[in-house]
Amino acid sequence: MSRLKIALLASECYPFAKVGGLADVVGGLGRALHAAGHEVVVILPRYAAIDGARFQLEPFLSPLGVWMGNTQEWCAVQRATHNGPPTYFIEHEHYFGRPGLYHDPEFYDYQDNVRRFGFFSRAALQLCRDIGFAPDILHAHDWQTALSPAYLKIWHWDDEYLGGAASVLTIHNLAHQGRYSADEYGYLGLQWVNFTSDKFEEFGGINMLKGGIYYADLVTTVSPTYANETRTPIGADGFAPYLARRGADYIGIVNGVDYDQWNPALDRYLPHHFTPQRMAGKAQIKAALQERMQLEPDPNVPLIGVVSRFVDQKGLDLLAGSIEAIVSDMRVQFALLGAGEKGLEWYFGPLPGRYPGRIGSYIGYHEELAHWIVAGADFFLMPSYFEPCGLNQIYALKYGTLPIVRATGGLDDTVQQYDETTGSGTGFKFWQATQRAVYDVVGWAVSTYYDRPQHMHKLMASAMAQDFSWTSQAEVYVEAYQRALANKRSLG
Repeated sequence: MSRLKIALLASECYPFAKVGGLADVVGGLGRALHAAGHEVVVILPRYAAIDGARFQLEPFLSPLGVWMGNTQEWCAVQRATHNGPPTYFIEHEHYFGRPGLYHDPEFYDYQDNVRRFGFFSRAALQLCRDIGFAPDILHAHDWQTALSPAYLKIWHWDDEYLGGAASVLTIHNLAHQGRYSADEYGYLGLQWVNFTSDKFEEFGGINMLKGGIYYADLVTTVSPTYANETRTPIGADGFAPYLARRGADYIGIVNGVDYDQWNPALDRYLPHHFTPQRMAGKAQIKAALQERMQLEPDPNVPLIGVVSRFVDQKGLDLLAGSIEAIVSDMRVQFALLGAGEKGLEWYFGPLPGRYPGRIGSYIGYHEELAHWIVAGADFFLMPSYFEPCGLNQIYALKYGTLPIVRATGGLDDTVQQYDETTGSGTGFKFWQATQRAVYDVVGWAVSTYYDRPQHMHKLMASAMAQDFSWTSQAEVYVEAYQRALANKRSLG
């Protein structure tokens, strides 16, 4: 396998800046590619929230001039070189020296996000030129960096350092596209001849992700099923024609996970550890979790865990409409952790008072408790309306906590349906997005727990044997990079 030079452009990367799974993906992929011998650089905004002392950020380059429309912006660059590939941070006080990555403390999106991330995308390319890094692959992630493939084609096609690069754009969630007023288009410097309905224009405004899909040499998303779903009008949020136009150059690759962080034998958040050969620690964590969540201390009752953002996508309204019937009709417990929509917070928060010993809830986010729930529960419920990939169900598999999921996107790709005749599979899937379907699939899982314990053991062993490590998934990305390079050559 030839050694590639790869520039990863993203708005998040673990451990520096994280809002969601995007950070885990970029961080894990970068480290895996670096470990495999590829020359990788990661480029991020220098947000005020990043702890420069903790990550030993050092001044690297100043000033860096970036042309945006008819304006030259000036910024500086910092660098971190520990624990993986070198990471460069674009430092611009006006755009990134504020609290929050995308929104203010009241969770209102910054109105100048189009300028912030348009500037960042072009500054990342300018950085590559100024440090003499000539990438084979420019890998952009989501709408925040989707303009970089366009800048590459429009302004750098014959550039000494960037002219040979092929671009890959990964869509992590089509629900977020970067839609803004056309008043900002001039600042972006993408040329008005390209403000057309097949590129950047959408209902008179700008759609950043749409333009990236047009210009990238290869477009990927985070699971094969989500790729198929988003080729249809129902699942594509208006993008079906543009993704269908890419044909075979739009593919799905399941996310990898970092088993150094999510591993029951090593997990630093857990009071007890376990392996497939030594499972006593899982029972001990279940007992500790029951105590922590004020649940009845019973090792023989099935415990269902939920760790989720309370947003429309995640289907928590389906659980809200069925959980009381479930705990009334079945001998089962729930441990819930999440925050988001106030209506769901107000519903799930008081449930422990109404169903003491059977439901425990924590409104907010708590990293340690999330690990406890994933490790200590018997089942892990994700009733999502759509899920591009999902990571929690993959984490749960490694801990022998059987996923109960709606068969959509990456949930369908990563969970194997239980076969009641043979005991094969790794979890329980349902298809209809209804409260009754959630009730029924939970009933199926609970009956398996009580009535077919031999199948439970087999399912848990199969689940823990699954491998979604970044080592294997990075190899799939390298194949995609080679395909992008071939596309670039064929397109001239």
